[in-house]
Parts: sequence; C-alpha cells; structure tokens
Amino acid sequence: MTHAIQSIVIVGGGTAGWITAGTLAAKLKSEHGAGFTISLVESPDIKPIGVGEGTWPTMRRTLKGMGIRETDFIRQCNVSFKQGAKFAKWVTGADDDFYYHPLVLPQDFDNTNLARQWLIAPHEQSFSQAVSPQEAVCEMGLAPKYITTAEYSSIINYAYHLDAGQFSTFLQQHCTEKLGVRHVLDNVTQINSAQNDDIASVSTVKHGDICGDLFIDCTGFKSLLLGEHFKVSFKSCKDVLFVDQALAIHVPYDSDDTPIASHTISTGQSAGWVWDIGLQNRRGVGHVFSSAHTTEEQASEELLSYIRQTGGNVNSSDIRKIPLNPGHRDKFWHQNCVAIGLSAGFLEPLEASSLLLVEISASMIAEQFPANREAMNIIANRFNRTFLYRWERIIDFLKLHYTLTKRNDSDFWIDNRDPATIPQSLQDQLTLWQYQPPWHNDFEHAVEVFPAASYQYVLYGMGFYTQHHELSMSEGYQQKALSLRQKNSQQCQQMLKNLPSNRALLDKIHQYGLQKV
Repeated sequence: MTHAIQSIVIVGGGTAGWITAGTLAAKLKSEHGAGFTISLVESPDIKPIGVGEGTWPTMRRTLKGMGIRETDFIRQCNVSFKQGAKFAKWVTGADDDFYYHPLVLPQDFDNTNLARQWLIAPHEQSFSQAVSPQEAVCEMGLAPKYITTAEYSSIINYAYHLDAGQFSTFLQQHCTEKLGVRHVLDNVTQINSAQNDDIASVSTVKHGDICGDLFIDCTGFKSLLLGEHFKVSFKSCKDVLFVDQALAIHVPYDSDDTPIASHTISTGQSAGWVWDIGLQNRRGVGHVFSSAHTTEEQASEELLSYIRQTGGNVNSSDIRKIPLNPGHRDKFWHQNCVAIGLSAGFLEPLEASSLLLVEISASMIAEQFPANREAMNIIANRFNRTFLYRWERIIDFLKLHYTLTKRNDSDFWIDNRDPATIPQSLQDQLTLWQYQPPWHNDFEHAVEVFPAASYQYVLYGMGFYTQHHELSMSEGYQQKALSLRQKNSQQCQQMLKNLPSNRALLDKIHQYGLQKV
C-alpha cells in the first residue's frame, strides 16, 4: 500500500499562502477530521507586496468555506463592497468615455442572449444598463445589500475591496487558532530532494528540516521551489500584455463621511491605466504602465495628476514601485510541488484575476486532494491542463480590453491593436463575434474564469459591433427579451430607491454586525 499524503508544507505566507492554508485545512478537517498536518513556513524578513486589493464574488464562498464570519472580515480588513469595474477613457480617451463590467449576469443569462435584442438599437442605452441594474447602482455609490441581509447573501451580486496586509494577518490568525495550521516563522535555507526527485524537506535556520508529502510554493515572484529548485521555465507574455511596472500609493479621504465607490475605477492613461480602489479609511491608487512606452517620471506625474483631479492629497515620496513581469510558468505542478499565487505567474491587476487564481487553485487541490503519491501524478497532470487553459483565457480576456480601443493619442494604444500582439485564439473569437454575440458554447470549458457575459460587457462597452443575424429573432424570443429588459428597469428603480450607500452600510456593520448565516 502506498503512503498516504498526510503532511502539507506551504512555503510563503501573504494572501496566497494563507488562503491556500485555510481552504485546505477547512476542507480536510471537515472530511477527515484528523490524520493530516498543514505547516506554513514564512520568512520574518520578507514583506508581502500588499497590493491585490480587488476580488471576485468567489471570495464570499472561499471565506464562508473557511468558517469566517463576514462581519469580522469587514471590520478587521478595512473592507468595502465591490460590484464591478468602471473603465474610463479606454475607448476614445474623452472625459465622458466610460463603460462598466458589472458582477451581475444579464437577466436570465442561462437561457436568453439579450445582446441579440439590444443590438437592434445599441445607441439607445449602454449594454450594461440595458441588461443589468448594477451600472446605475454603482453610479449612485450604493451598497449591494441591507443591514438585515444575512452574511454572504446579497440583493445584487458583489465582491470585496480589502487591505491586503490586514487580510493576510486576519487569515493567519483564523488559520492558526481555528483550523490548526502550524505557523513556522523562519527562513528557508535549503531544499532537500528525495531519491525520486520529489522535495523531501526544506531546511530552516531555527526549526531544522521540515518534511512533507506535498509542498506548495507561495514564495511570490521568487518562486523558490517551482522556479529556482525545479527550474520550471517561465513563459513571458510581454509581447501581448505590455504593462511591466506599477506605482502604488495610499490616498486618505478628506473626511469620515467621504463616499466610498462601489466599484474599481480603471482610468486609461498615455501608456497604461490607473486603478482606484475605495476602502473604508483610504483609497488604494496605482498606475500600471509599459516602460517601453513611457518613463517612470512621466508615469509618476500622470498618477499624481489623477490623484489631484479626484480630490486626493498625497506626498510623492510615499509612492511604491513594483516591477511586474507578465507571464506564467510552463506548468504549475511538478513532482510533489505546486505553485500558487505570484510563484505561478502574474499578468496585471486589470480585472483582479490574481486573487481569483489563488482561490480556484487552492480549491481544486482541496477538492481533488491526492490520496497518495501515485494518485498525485494524475491530479498534477489534470491541474496543469486546467490552469494552462485558464491562464491562456485570462490573457485573451485582458488583451480584449486593449485590442478594441480607438485611442490614437499614443503609441501604447496604437501598438495594442497590432494583430501581431493579439493571440490567435482571441482573433478567432473576435471574427466569430462580428457575426454573433458571445454565448456559453463559444468556450471549451463548462466552468470559465470569465463567462460569456464578461466578454459581452467589455465588447459592447468598448463599442464593438456585431452584425444582425440573417436569421432574425422569433416573435416569442423578441417578446421575452423585451419583457426581461422591462424587468431589469423595474429592478433598477427599486434598488436605487431602497439600497443604502456603500459607506452607510459599512458604518452600520461596524455598529451592529450582519446576521449570521
């Protein structure tokens, strides 16, 4: 009988390490009770990067699965509600140029493709307004629920904005106190191989050798286990996604009652874009840009100019520089080691895919946890196929935002439209979507990172045109579509009338808390 996988060693902390630890511990604890150990080895000398403040709605399921109360999370991690992303100055660069990628699917999206009906008169109303109430809710700065709505439940779908540093600390406390994760604060000095080339143990300064059956690399860009030890190669995608530098800064609010945006704001610049994330006590603002198209000085000036224009007051010396290397490892699971988070790869912060990939990676390992070493190879191959596909689709989706721009004011935007920089898979989809709107079966996998709805929001938000289908809609389909749009309009009016502001709800949560599930 082969040896069971019982001891898991996670090397590296931060949000990736602790999300992974919490996801695995909660799942294994509920299914097996005892008989396994999870150790997280974290260097006391390495500070986490501390960006990655945007999430996807999946985070609600992740936290709930760990047994975390939403009230505690909101109070302790400076959390605000996120209901999508607003893209400003991405299409023409004009002051009134914006569109939304909401987190709500279009009405009856499983059965009805409302894009077909909307395309008859696309200039009457923006696509996201026509099919979802969320754009209007975000424009008014409203929350996605009431104080009486139970934890993790919603009136309208939502994710979170959070303080990444506080979040790591919060997860660490929960994982060690409630889920039995062993926290080893120490520096790894050596990685020791077994006879079969697996990792047998990692050597540390104070705690000696820490042995394990499965090692998870959460060591950030360093990729100590998968990259440095196993020499798994890195595939750059800088030829597709140009941004390779980030400048980040915290921007305080003027007062305690300053409105908190209900969405991420992404504003196009001359050679990149600025993110703007509203937390409870501050904004997290940063400029990601292409060093091939501008200088750090120019990028810094554009960032400060944006902050001044949006009412912020900061000291330029507080700006942090973060180098980015867009790309991913050729595989993510090798031997008995799997990389999660920045050690697996990083593309850019647009659409908050980084924490999402951490969540779904940890979830897949937990759901398909290998019983023994022989089973591990099969699951590793499956994991590699799944995540290679996911990384490729995310690259396509991110590139889509740049490909459709009509901006001609700088080489950055012009170069992004060059077909040589657009993956063939995306070119094929764009050709298809000239004649029919995106739909579920345009994608190979049943569970996509970004569903067809996300592509619709970006395509039609950026002014892409799909020709009318020669096969017109039946009268029944047309009537159904009109009825759904009417329903959307009614829901929208109701929400605008009744939902509290983002800040008002957060203040109430601090005062009263949300109802337990």
